[in-house]
Amino acid sequence: MTTMSKSCMRWPFLFLLLLCCVSPSRSFVYSVESHDVVGLGACRPDQIQALTQFKNEFDTRRCNHSDSSNEGVMCDNSTGAITQLKIKACLSGTLMPNSSLFKLHHLRYLDLSENKFTPSSLPSEFGNLKRLEFLILSSNGFLGQVPSSIRNLPKLTHLKLSYNKLTGDLALLVKNLTELSDLDLSYNQFSGTIPSSLLTMPFLSYLDLSGNHLTGSFEIPDYSSSKLESLYLGNNFLEAEIIDHVLKFVNLKSLSLSFLNTSQPIDLTLFSSLKSLSYLALYGNSLTPASVNSDIDFPKNMKTLLFSGCNISDFPIFLKSLHKLEFLDLSNNRIIGNVPDWLWSLPHLSSLDLHNNSFTGFEGSLDHVLVNSSVQILELALNSFRESLPNPPLSLISLSVWNNSFTGDIPLSICNRTFLDVLDLSYNTFTGSIPPCISNFTTVNLRKNKLEGNIPDKFYSGASTQTLDFGFNRLTGKLPRSLKNCSHLKFLSVDHNRINDSFPLWLKTLPNLKVLTLRANRFHGPISPPGNQGPLAFPELRILEIADNRFTGSLPRNYFANWNATSLKRNDEEKSLYMGDDMYGDRFIYEYTLDLQYKGLYMEQGKLLTFYAAIDFSGNKLQGEIPESIGFSKTLIALNLSNNAFKGRIPMSIANLTELESLDLSGNKLSGEIPTELGRLSYLAYIDVSDNQLTGEIPQGTQIITQPKSSFEGNPGLCGLPLEESCLSSNTQDPKQEEEEEEEEEEEEEEEEILKWKGVVIAYGPGVLLGIAIGHVVALYKPEWFIKKYEQNRVRGIRRRL
Repeated sequence: MTTMSKSCMRWPFLFLLLLCCVSPSRSFVYSVESHDVVGLGACRPDQIQALTQFKNEFDTRRCNHSDSSNEGVMCDNSTGAITQLKIKACLSGTLMPNSSLFKLHHLRYLDLSENKFTPSSLPSEFGNLKRLEFLILSSNGFLGQVPSSIRNLPKLTHLKLSYNKLTGDLALLVKNLTELSDLDLSYNQFSGTIPSSLLTMPFLSYLDLSGNHLTGSFEIPDYSSSKLESLYLGNNFLEAEIIDHVLKFVNLKSLSLSFLNTSQPIDLTLFSSLKSLSYLALYGNSLTPASVNSDIDFPKNMKTLLFSGCNISDFPIFLKSLHKLEFLDLSNNRIIGNVPDWLWSLPHLSSLDLHNNSFTGFEGSLDHVLVNSSVQILELALNSFRESLPNPPLSLISLSVWNNSFTGDIPLSICNRTFLDVLDLSYNTFTGSIPPCISNFTTVNLRKNKLEGNIPDKFYSGASTQTLDFGFNRLTGKLPRSLKNCSHLKFLSVDHNRINDSFPLWLKTLPNLKVLTLRANRFHGPISPPGNQGPLAFPELRILEIADNRFTGSLPRNYFANWNATSLKRNDEEKSLYMGDDMYGDRFIYEYTLDLQYKGLYMEQGKLLTFYAAIDFSGNKLQGEIPESIGFSKTLIALNLSNNAFKGRIPMSIANLTELESLDLSGNKLSGEIPTELGRLSYLAYIDVSDNQLTGEIPQGTQIITQPKSSFEGNPGLCGLPLEESCLSSNTQDPKQEEEEEEEEEEEEEEEEILKWKGVVIAYGPGVLLGIAIGHVVALYKPEWFIKKYEQNRVRGIRRRL
């Protein structure tokens, strides 16, 4: 995995936070009139009935009815009609053209964003809601042409259709929408050029066309008539010439021109003419070194600069004069040397992202350089810092310095940072002990350092801790029993340490624990409840890794009966999300990562999908049979029980694990045949059952016969592909051999008949006595022939009876 991909996967929250906080018109403000009443109390019965019918058309189990930020109804106090409806992030199903929603003709504000509607076209019936002023349908999976009926909404002032898969003619889309002031069509599939009619709409002040397939440039006859203040055109295929035209919108306050279709660097001095500009995003474009390194006259109202991936090699000097700057992103560049000390004196700087550069240190005293800074979010990951970590700013909320070479002890001053919530010091060379205040933070990642001693046993009741990662250190002692107080804990990893303890069954009281990793320690004893009875009762556990310890004993038959990840499905929309701590509403802020042993490979820092479920008990001394209840874990992606002492048959219930991609049962004492049903697991990409006592034919499913023969070796009784051992039964002879034996039998029968007739002739010729004498002579000299014929006839008789 490249360092770039690591940085992108670990901290997407900074950009989400930036977009939320610095885009001036992102949050639509709806003017509530005095006769509008919140709640259903003032609504007419027919309106309540239509609303109820609408909600009954969908699965609403995800709805939080007590959260006013996701649900809201407002009615006109005089007419009783519903005027405002907001149902966000909870409906599942298909929005049909005959939906009861379209009976609510008095709606002025409608927000159905971030629901899980089945992908379908946008119903044209929205055009019947002619009183609409606000229509927000973002992140719903709508696809295809935007219906022309949208043009029938003459009062529409705010239209937000972002994050769908919509297409259409932009000029026709906004025709007749003369009152429109805010239009967000970002991250759809609109193509072609940007029509001049769109840019000259009389009241349009906010336009977001980011993330489409738009090309070329544009030009309008009269720029002075434009009311545009916010223009977002990034992530399209627009030409560099577009800059010349954009600069003519003199009222612009926010501008995004990221990833333009140009190989030429952009001169920053061009933007000096936009005196009102406070937000500028140019990430993915190269900037001219001269403009970066000079003290240019940049807009003094600048609050946000996003210059990620702009091929910058020197720290921009002109930033020193931007005293209103709040958000600065210089990540993914080539800046070397020390971070300048004047940066920390910018009075309003609150978010700073310098990750993935080549910084080696800080100018100024480490004890004082950062302390008085106003920075709240500080991202220094993926650099080359080699000194001690400075005392962090007093206002700090999130600190990420992972993948550097910071040395020395973790500064105890972090315990005095009242607002600090996210602490990621992983992949450094910190020494000493873990600070005693870690229960103060929501997220703590100290992975891959050289920390020693015990984990502090100071987790207080009501602690907000959600993520604890202490993997790959030199920690000893036991797991702190006070972890039972962390009711919000979701992720706990202590792998690759020297912890000597029993299996923490007491953690089952934690209602939200999703990931538990104890790999490569000195844990010992049984992993079953006392008396070897009952299931593993962790209510939300999805990943359990206890490999390479000293666990013993057997598992009860119902051990996996309560595995509760079965509600997650690979095909759910959640597959695009990653496990993380949710600190800002519905956004994943910190993504969990883990060193995974998966498909026979050891993968460092794997990103955890929300539907990922895995069990790894390998490298212990577990015995007995594999419980049939393993089949309840229907969303398992990986199952590893290798290198134990399991015996008995492979459970047939493994065939119920339809999501399984990796199965490792090698190095046990399993017997019997491999269940044929395993050949029908369509996602199974890796299987290893080597070094057991399995017998019979290997199932010939597509997923199995493509495995290497090493996956089945060490089982003397196994046969069939991919092994070279044939599965022909010992009772079944080769056809050629059978044919030869039949010919021999026929010859012997003919010989026998001839002998009989000779005897008869002799008997009737010289007489009976002579015949008897001859018979006696024959018997005397052919005893083997008689025995052979007797045995052949006996075997033939037995076969007939069978």
